[in-house]
Amino acid sequence: MAAPAAGLLCLMMSAGAAFAADDDAAAKPAVPNIYLDLRTIYAAIPAGTLGLGFGNTSLSAALGALAVQRGAGLPNGLPAAKSIAVDLPLTVDVSDRVSLYGGVSGSTIDLGGGWSSFDITSWNIGVQADLYQQNGGKIPTITLQSTLTQSVPNEQGMTTSFNNILEFDYALDEDETRGWLAGVQYTHTDIASQFARIRPYTILYAGGYYQWPSNWKFTGRLGVQSFGGAQLVNQTLAHSFTQPILRLDLDRMDDNDNRLFGITAQIAWMPKPSYQLTLRTPLYAVRN
Repeated sequence: MAAPAAGLLCLMMSAGAAFAADDDAAAKPAVPNIYLDLRTIYAAIPAGTLGLGFGNTSLSAALGALAVQRGAGLPNGLPAAKSIAVDLPLTVDVSDRVSLYGGVSGSTIDLGGGWSSFDITSWNIGVQADLYQQNGGKIPTITLQSTLTQSVPNEQGMTTSFNNILEFDYALDEDETRGWLAGVQYTHTDIASQFARIRPYTILYAGGYYQWPSNWKFTGRLGVQSFGGAQLVNQTLAHSFTQPILRLDLDRMDDNDNRLFGITAQIAWMPKPSYQLTLRTPLYAVRN
């Protein structure tokens, strides 16, 4: 488990170094954007699956660890669940190309017998970097986001997830207020147990966005998700599937494209539909 963490730290350092020359060449504020990217998530998850979706490793980490810890008490696999989670990543926009973040997530889960206590259930570190920027050219902006998430406490059944998103953004105007998106997300999860396994999860998607002069921005993504399932000994905790997924985002931006507020609605078929609603209310210490 130390290897993925070390790899991500190396990626974060190399991403910062790779763009250092560009950052020095361009005028930039003396202090970067620093904010707590507060996200509040409500999810309704059908029986027999984890809390999967776009970038949603905190919920899947919590449910994966819970499934292993309570495997003997779940003879029919995971029951239908409801969850409320809060993600608190401290984010630093090193430049307009690179952001670093890290923090903790807490959640409470209802498996049909009432809500559990709200506890810290995972921590994460990550980096988001524009590998290439379109800047009015013909080649789209290419963005890589990598996140390492580990469930807590550190005990039998702990999960470690490594999530990578590679996205292509082709802007249709000079101000980049409308355009097309395409990308892939790949999530690999390890479990601290000799008897359990969570197989990889992949999303292929396409979509687009439009930003009004009032700085409200709408983004839609439609894709196909594929999950290999999860097993505990000879018991199936979560079934494999290949199904569609839909995500819709509405964000309020400022004149410098800093997010002020956001709401995300997601429907993922697993094969029964899973619903997720996310509120993003970033708390800025420094906003340029």
